[in-house]
Amino acid sequence: QVQLVESGGGLVQAGGSLRLSCAAPGRTFSRYARGWFRQAPGKERVFVAAISWSGGSTYYADSVKGRFTISRDNTKNTVYLQMNSLRPEDTAVYFCAANDNTGVIYSIREYDYWGQGTQVTVSS
Repeated sequence: QVQLVESGGGLVQAGGSLRLSCAAPGRTFSRYARGWFRQAPGKERVFVAAISWSGGSTYYADSVKGRFTISRDNTKNTVYLQMNSLRPEDTAVYFCAANDNTGVIYSIREYDYWGQGTQVTVSS
């Protein structure tokens, strides 16, 4: 079964930074749109950031714009989410996803492949 594997989560103080990674062992997603979503306790999973297959186009949720950066290295089949100036409200499980279209996709319903998630906790 296709699997995406997230890593890099953890506990950080407000104002700190983390970098999440999403690898895809055993399968190439270099020509797939990729995205990051997050789910806080008791809430729905929501869009965070997306990137086109080439990395030339990106899109962010307003809540993270200017603080988070999505990027990808297709030679490593990996997508990253650099998170700076973290806030307690960023606390959530972060999921990466892939879709076989090549553009930027922000609708959760359009993603076909998902990871298991990585916990990010920001303390005040």
